[in-house]
Amino acid sequence: MCARLSGSVLVTGSNRGIGLELVRQLCESPRPPTHIFAACRDPDGPNAKVLRDLALKHPQRVTTLCLDTTNQGTIAEAARLVGDQLKDGGLNLLINNAAINIPGSLADTGEKEMMEVFLTNTVGPMLVTKEFLPHLRTAASRPGAQSEMSCRRAAVVNVSTLFSSIQRCHETFLRAPMYPYRVSKAALNMLTRCLSEDLRADGILVMALHPGWVQTDMGGPQAPLSAEDSVKGMLDVISSLSDQHVGALLDWEGKSIPW
Repeated sequence: MCARLSGSVLVTGSNRGIGLELVRQLCESPRPPTHIFAACRDPDGPNAKVLRDLALKHPQRVTTLCLDTTNQGTIAEAARLVGDQLKDGGLNLLINNAAINIPGSLADTGEKEMMEVFLTNTVGPMLVTKEFLPHLRTAASRPGAQSEMSCRRAAVVNVSTLFSSIQRCHETFLRAPMYPYRVSKAALNMLTRCLSEDLRADGILVMALHPGWVQTDMGGPQAPLSAEDSVKGMLDVISSLSDQHVGALLDWEGKSIPW
């Protein structure tokens, strides 16, 4: 289904876990996007070796970028480089995937933990979307662009979580209190809704997507879902997005999650 994605895609946090798997599956799809921008904090560092190998395997398609979502300078420079490469083509899909988690109960959580996670998980996606907005607008307004909103026109997908759901907190809290993570992702949901209303007139679709509990560094080995299966589902959902999904919070199977 990810063969239905086209044009240009940028993924943050792409050196590991879900971000890396997104880049891999996009590269290996039958009809991959023309440009895949794989962004992470240190693309030349030891933690990005697998990503570099993937980029070397697909040199005409994958561009690695230094982008730290907590550093405005790196975000601006990444946006400049993407603009130089895409020129008048614009950016079709931005996936705000980069996130951190500092597990902790109320007793273990202080200002430092709350602010560090909030900066990366909530402020970061806002700054990245704001900086890349001109490229998204270019894609959305290109001559011949479809009138309906979709990831093939211009879209922002914020990777959220079931743990962000206020309505379902009573079901999940005891399993994983994680105050900083839950609060930051709940705030990301509000950012998603605000952006979806703000950018609707530009023809840019904005929504939030829960990847499931995934076997990654963050999810842990006990998670029931592999990164491969999660991302396959995510790309199926992303491929099928339309006007009706503006401002939605969905899971990797396309099911709606209450706020």
